[in-house]
Amino acid sequence: MTAPFLPFALPEIGEEEIAEVVDTLRSGWVTTGPKAKRFEADFAAFLGDPALHTVAVNSATAGLHLALEALGIGPGDEVITTTHTFTATAEVVRYLGADVKLVDIDPATLNIDPAAVEAAIGPRTKAIVPVHYAGLAADMPAILAIARRHGLKVVEDAAHALPTTSGGQLVGTLGSDATVFSFYANKTITTGEGGMLVTRDPALAQRARVMRLHGMNRDAFDRFTAKVPSWTYEVVAPGFKYNLTDIAAALGIHQLRRAHAFQQRREQIAALYEAGLAGLPVVPAPRAPAGQTHAWHLYAVRLADGAGIERDRFIERLFDAGIGCSVHYIPLHLHPYWRDRYGLQPALFPHSQHAYERLVSLPLYTRMTDADVQRVVQAVRQALAA
Repeated sequence: MTAPFLPFALPEIGEEEIAEVVDTLRSGWVTTGPKAKRFEADFAAFLGDPALHTVAVNSATAGLHLALEALGIGPGDEVITTTHTFTATAEVVRYLGADVKLVDIDPATLNIDPAAVEAAIGPRTKAIVPVHYAGLAADMPAILAIARRHGLKVVEDAAHALPTTSGGQLVGTLGSDATVFSFYANKTITTGEGGMLVTRDPALAQRARVMRLHGMNRDAFDRFTAKVPSWTYEVVAPGFKYNLTDIAAALGIHQLRRAHAFQQRREQIAALYEAGLAGLPVVPAPRAPAGQTHAWHLYAVRLADGAGIERDRFIERLFDAGIGCSVHYIPLHLHPYWRDRYGLQPALFPHSQHAYERLVSLPLYTRMTDADVQRVVQAVRQALAA
């Protein structure tokens, strides 16, 4: 019999998550309410810093938008980020009428290159948005030092990075102005759709809370559960619709409790891949420095220059063998919008371009068995041998 298709990613949802969602449905409060507040409090406790403020939102994209808006980014400003990311990282800058300055990556880590960041700073630069690619922390000490020297804000795109560490500290507790996590279906923990904005700045957090729900100064839960009836509110700004529902938060409450166990299993799978692919014309996924934690959201390998097969044909052979895989990412400089708006060419981003032409993300999720991993390894060997 033909083996069943092995997907690129699957969430791991347990009975605790299911029971919490059912409890939410039975409670009658399914939009933003007590479960969302509990998830925010649990997330702050998970990060372990009492000075942090947490704001639950319906996506990491929303969180990035809210953070930059609260920092006052607007028309005439410029924000530096990496070309090697999903478009959401950059598009939120355009939402605000500001411009994006894309820079290249470090070829060893695939993370944003701090030297390229500093070289790109100009008179309009107001902020840096580093991305922790695949769950490996960007060089945050260098980036934060650059930001301090030039008076710039830093918003971390930590969509891949729970529970990643940098310098022994969890991402989310570093010296940036805000950090934004993703709980999309394929992330290290999931709420289906969702995200969390984290900051030490109470004014930024308050602005984000107001702007995530139409610019109202009181949300429905506050209004409808007050001991003294109070239906009034004020619209203080033209806000957005970015709130996280209690149904989604119910998933997050229990996913968060399993985040470290999930990371450990992902790390085991990554180690199995590295051992199984040894000796093949494949560059393994970058590992974290000693003493640091890699979240292993992705296991992205690169075909070596002597692999003897083009990346796209390699992916076709894996799919023919029943293995789901992906590419992270098609760099922004290759997409028509970003290419045409800023006149970008691959030659401006040699490291990202070189990586992209060889990158393949192999399946990596906690429900994979060791046998599943070995099946992927065998499929890679056969694809290369063919």
